[in-house]
Amino acid sequence: MASSLLIPHSKILSFSQSPALFPFHLKTTTKKQRQHYSPPSRPLNIVSSSAASASLEALIFDCDGVILESEHLHRQAYNDAFAHFNVICSSSLPLNWSPDFYDVLQNRIGGGKPKMRWYFKEHGWPSSTLFEKPPEDDESRAKLIDTLQDWKTERYKEIIKSGTVEPRPGVLRLMDEAKAAGKKLAVCSAATKSSVILCLENLIGMERFQGLDCFLAGDDVKEKKPDPSIYVTASERLGVLERDCLVVEDSVIGLQAATRAGMSCVITHTPSTADQDFKDAIAIYPDLSNVRLKDLELLLQNAVAAG
Repeated sequence: MASSLLIPHSKILSFSQSPALFPFHLKTTTKKQRQHYSPPSRPLNIVSSSAASASLEALIFDCDGVILESEHLHRQAYNDAFAHFNVICSSSLPLNWSPDFYDVLQNRIGGGKPKMRWYFKEHGWPSSTLFEKPPEDDESRAKLIDTLQDWKTERYKEIIKSGTVEPRPGVLRLMDEAKAAGKKLAVCSAATKSSVILCLENLIGMERFQGLDCFLAGDDVKEKKPDPSIYVTASERLGVLERDCLVVEDSVIGLQAATRAGMSCVITHTPSTADQDFKDAIAIYPDLSNVRLKDLELLLQNAVAAG
């Protein structure tokens, strides 16, 4: 699949090729237009007109949605947990999150426990096999959330171990290119640490996983994305300035976390995030199959130089 690269006016400095080679006009696009944008078959060659003030030293990947397309897998695991514990809110049937609802929920609230806590606050705390009546005190509510999340995590692990899940296109090649070029490599995910470790071991392999320069999960920081804590912490542990880090995300929540940390971010969206407003991203791709490390290096240089 061809990459879909969008370049804001402020990020375009000069072209080393003749404008005649580009069969389109560079102009500001609406979100609807971006969704139907058909890029040239090869990436644009962008060069800075002035000396770059930043260089790509660390490449940081989100996990869910970036390394693997996982939204439907998480939703399945949550619904299996709700059925297992007979979680009932406003009807006589166990709670079941629909694909459309979960798309909205997971793009609004990061982390599993915050998702459930928000839902129960909005729709009423449920009865279950854990609590015959809806819990009313904070301790009981925390126990419900913790138990559901733990069971959901184990169910998700079973799905990942099934061998039916594959990494998204281009991810492994780009990781290998970064490592071969001496760049630092990190994964920062809001998901539970044990589930992220399992995903990485099964999808990128033990050698790549153990070769990461930094790995952070939701358990490692107090606040979830869009709070920038996880990326600020990654910058500190990597020993790399925020401006020299480039983040790969799939959602506006992750994009906000990266930009609030002072980092540039590229988006590789999924079907459930394609309609989001990624105006603060320095590039947008449907996947990473045609994205090379040199493309990202030039993007970061130009983004920082343009201020």
